[in-house]
Amino acid sequence: MKLPSAYFSGVRVREFSSSKAVVSVPFKWFSQNPFRSTYFACLAMAAEMSTGILALSNIYGAKKSVSMLVTKLEAEYYKKADTVTFFTCEDGDAIRNCIQQAIDTGEATQIRAKAIGKNEEEEQGEFRNEETRREEDG
Repeated sequence: MKLPSAYFSGVRVREFSSSKAVVSVPFKWFSQNPFRSTYFACLAMAAEMSTGILALSNIYGAKKSVSMLVTKLEAEYYKKADTVTFFTCEDGDAIRNCIQQAIDTGEATQIRAKAIGKNEEEEQGEFRNEETRREEDG
């Protein structure tokens, strides 16, 4: 994937299957904010990557070209992120169905994918990405 800012922030794919993706972001100098916790944008990159990689894996093999765009992002933080954070998305089947519907109908489709973020103590936060997919022309 072409996401150099995610790479430099230490965001890494840790687990991937057709239905689930786990992505981590460390608490390091490059990913921290002035309050000694992980900067929210770095958390958002990791959360979105856990949903986006599931979409990309289905778009990659499609017979028609499909585009996707994040149209909304919601986040809830329950604990200060000051250790490595792991984001897990288990919406792979729903994402695959959404992409297939866009291909079959030629119409834009939307899905709200959820990524649960947990630290090493299993304390969590939650990101919800709303994404639109559509078949590309020509």
